[in-house]
Amino acid sequence: MQDKSPASPGLRVFQIVLIVVVSLVSLGALTLPIALRSTTQSLAVGDVTSIAMQAPRDIEYVSEIRTEEARTAAERAVLDVYSAPDPAIARQQIDRYSTAMQYITSVRDNDDLTIDQKKSDLVTLSDVRLPLENIDYLLGLSDARWQILQSEALRVLEQVMRRAIREDAVETETAGIPAQISLTLNEPQSALVAELVAAFIVPNSFYSEERTLAARQSARAAVKPIVQTYKAGETIVPAGEIVTPADMEAFQQLGMIRPGQRWEDMVGAVALILLSAGLVPLYFFRRRRSAVFNDARNLVVIAAVFMVFLVGARLFTNRTLAPYGYPLQAAGLVLTTLFGLEAGLVLSIPLCLLASYGLSNTFDLAPYYLISSLVGLLVLGPARRFWGFVRAGIAISLSGLGVLLAYRLPYSAPDLLGIVQYLGVVAFSGFAAASVTLLLQYLLAQSLGFTTPLQLLDISRPDSPLQQFFLRNAPGTYQHSLQVANLAEQAAEKIGADPLLTRVGAQFHDIGKAFNPTFFIENQVPGSVNKHDDISPEEAASTIIRHVTDGVKLARKHRLPHRLHDFILEHHGTLITRYQYNQAMEAAGGDVTHVDIENFRYPGPRPRSRETAILMLADAAEARARAERPTTDEELEALVRSVIATVQKHNQLDDTLLTLRDLNLIAESFVTTLRGTYHPRIQYPSASVPDQDSTILSVKKEA
Repeated sequence: MQDKSPASPGLRVFQIVLIVVVSLVSLGALTLPIALRSTTQSLAVGDVTSIAMQAPRDIEYVSEIRTEEARTAAERAVLDVYSAPDPAIARQQIDRYSTAMQYITSVRDNDDLTIDQKKSDLVTLSDVRLPLENIDYLLGLSDARWQILQSEALRVLEQVMRRAIREDAVETETAGIPAQISLTLNEPQSALVAELVAAFIVPNSFYSEERTLAARQSARAAVKPIVQTYKAGETIVPAGEIVTPADMEAFQQLGMIRPGQRWEDMVGAVALILLSAGLVPLYFFRRRRSAVFNDARNLVVIAAVFMVFLVGARLFTNRTLAPYGYPLQAAGLVLTTLFGLEAGLVLSIPLCLLASYGLSNTFDLAPYYLISSLVGLLVLGPARRFWGFVRAGIAISLSGLGVLLAYRLPYSAPDLLGIVQYLGVVAFSGFAAASVTLLLQYLLAQSLGFTTPLQLLDISRPDSPLQQFFLRNAPGTYQHSLQVANLAEQAAEKIGADPLLTRVGAQFHDIGKAFNPTFFIENQVPGSVNKHDDISPEEAASTIIRHVTDGVKLARKHRLPHRLHDFILEHHGTLITRYQYNQAMEAAGGDVTHVDIENFRYPGPRPRSRETAILMLADAAEARARAERPTTDEELEALVRSVIATVQKHNQLDDTLLTLRDLNLIAESFVTTLRGTYHPRIQYPSASVPDQDSTILSVKKEA
């Protein structure tokens, strides 16, 4: 789960709206079952009619509901309106093209420049980003052929820019450029023309909100009011059908709706809902470091789980045994699995109280739900093993049985059959809660990208396909990742971050190197040719940086959780490949204008959570320790502090919630872990063995 900075005003508004929505749904769930037990039945939208509802008399009225539905449908049928192609934009792009071509021609014709200088000048051209192979080809063209290519590119550009190009269609237009180029040009020439034209393709038709709104208003206004008529005895809603808003409007017009809810019940339900709506935000307001309430997706899932389980519990209120068998405890288990123990505990309390409110058996059902839920959460633990869920289900059943023995048996003496039935229902409740939790956490993890402990443990097994691919293709990087994982896991545990997530993320952070393993030093055989010596610093940097994007490709291919993608993308943040950049600067004689630093920068983003920030620090610390081999604790601590200071200097930790205390704890943890890996060892002198039959025991003792 990601750390988040303090919630933005927009997120605060979303939180408030979501609380209001959940409160309204809870109010409906609490009041509707009470109304159904009253002597006068009332209907609401979404109810299923038990009998056919027929009109008692003739009626004709203007249906506001049906009219609004028709107007809304007409409004939605209107497509977005875009402006006509702007010729001024086309002329501007043609002028930019002409300027760029003049510059390229001047560079080509300048005999005072060497080939390398001409390439350098063309690479720095801002409007046209040409690959090096295209630049080589361009410089080798004759003047006549170059004029032909310019003219052809101008023709194609003008032709494309005459059409309407929307902001979302630029790539489509760019992809269609080769089909418009003259077939008299060969393939390299056609490719060069396509590159030149594509650089100047921009949107020239834009979404017009004003015209779109006007068109939709016109569509709404064109819909005439709908007059609804019913004859006496005509069926409004057949038996077994769901009541719609239009049906409710007809019932109201015909006077068929009669209230059946006592105001005292409504006031009590509102009071409990307000208390619950204040409890959860108040708790997490005091726990601002918690990321649960600072992520919109988390909030939606929490609200959905809360409402689904609450409404489900209220559907069984008119039954004797069903409420005790309903697996309400699974809601807390699911939330704990996805968002941690705190979220499960705090949200289970109002859910259990609301689910049992206002019923004839409230005084034993409420403690039954609450105590069994809390016991199940505490027994579940970190949810890393299947047995943990089974154990939680057993605990739910046993604790539920204890509650019934304490709160129900003394006040109502059931017969032997009733006792057996209660025992069966309570046992089913624990089994169902564990089963539903396993199923829901798997479905939510797969469909919404949540990361669960079971999922992390499964993909981190050494025999998993991706781990085996990693080990076989890049054994050196694999060992490096294990070292970083150990380093990061200990630090995460030290500051209260998620150690399992950090460890698994660290194991896969360099998986992209498996695509080109021998390019990286840890996978090179001693004495082999270093590929870095044969290519330019820019090419070397590009290949090194590509391990990030290659890693994401592999993660997607093997369906790793989205949360692990963050570790791959963020472990270098937006830092640069310093060694290659320095090489490029040396080659350019220190002239920064001849070296584009962005060619050496990782794509990022910067770390956005404590876990990915720890990985960045651990990766850098382990690499430097392996390279420098510190021999004393002072050197080791100075190395770790230097890594942290460098990362802070480049603002890589600005998007995390790491404090200075956290950084100190991380540094101490790194030093402790690295000390066990890179400490000096005793060098034993060779000794001769006089007796050939003696047993040789070699002991390599760590200092």
